Amino acid sequence: MKDELNVMPKHTILLVDDEAAIRTMLAVALEAADYNVLQAENAQTAHAIIIDRAPDLVLLDWMMPGTTGLELLRRLKRDELTAKIPIIMLTANAEEDSKIAGLDAGADDYVNKPFSPRELISRVKAVLRRIGREELAEPISVGDMLFDPIGHRVSIEGQAINLGPTEYRLLQFFLTHQERVYSRDQILDYVWGGNVYLDERTVDVHIRRLRKAISIAGHENYVQTVRGAGYRFSIQLQNA
Repeated sequence: MKDELNVMPKHTILLVDDEAAIRTMLAVALEAADYNVLQAENAQTAHAIIIDRAPDLVLLDWMMPGTTGLELLRRLKRDELTAKIPIIMLTANAEEDSKIAGLDAGADDYVNKPFSPRELISRVKAVLRRIGREELAEPISVGDMLFDPIGHRVSIEGQAINLGPTEYRLLQFFLTHQERVYSRDQILDYVWGGNVYLDERTVDVHIRRLRKAISIAGHENYVQTVRGAGYRFSIQLQNA
C-alpha cells in the first residue's frame, strides 16, 4: 500500500487523425514517454471521447474528412465543459494565416507536418507544464471548502482537514472534474495511474476515507455514489 500512495497518475492524450499510420506511430512514441493514449479517426468520435473521458490534452489533425480539426477546436472552445482542455494542432499547412487561425481559435500550440515524435513530445510536455502551473495556482472553493494546491492545504469553515496522500489526490481529481460520473476504473486510471493494477474496491475504501475526512457541514454528500456507474462530485444533492 505504501508504494501505491506514491504513484502519480499519468496524463491521458487523445490522438485525433484520420490516418491510422500516423496515429499508430504517435501512440507508440507517447506510450514510450509514459502517457496514456486514446485514439479517434474523426471529429465525431473525438468529441464523444472528450466528453466521456476528459483527456488532459488533445493532438488534433487540421485536415480530416467531414468536420475539420479547426471546426472541432472551435466547438470545444465554445463549450464550458471542454474549453480548458489544451489542444495542439497538427497540420501539413505551413502558411502563417493557417497558424494564426488555429491559435486565434484557441489552440495551445501548432506543429507542422512532417515532424519528429521527439519534437511533438517536447511540445506536449511544455503545454502540460504550462497548463499545470496555471491550474495549480488557483485555489478551488466549493461550499465552505477551500482547496489550496499551492499550500497543499484543505479546510472547511476555516478548519484544517487532514487528508492522506491518496485522499488528497482523489479530492483534487473530483474538484477538477465536477458534475460528471466516473467509473471505478476511470478513477483508478486518473488517481493511481493506468499501469497500476488494483482491485476496484480500493476506490471504495478511499472514497469512504475521503467522505469521513470532509464530513463537516454536509460536505461528504458532495461525493455521490451513482449506482451501476461509479462516483460523481456534485454540489447538487441527489434525489432519494
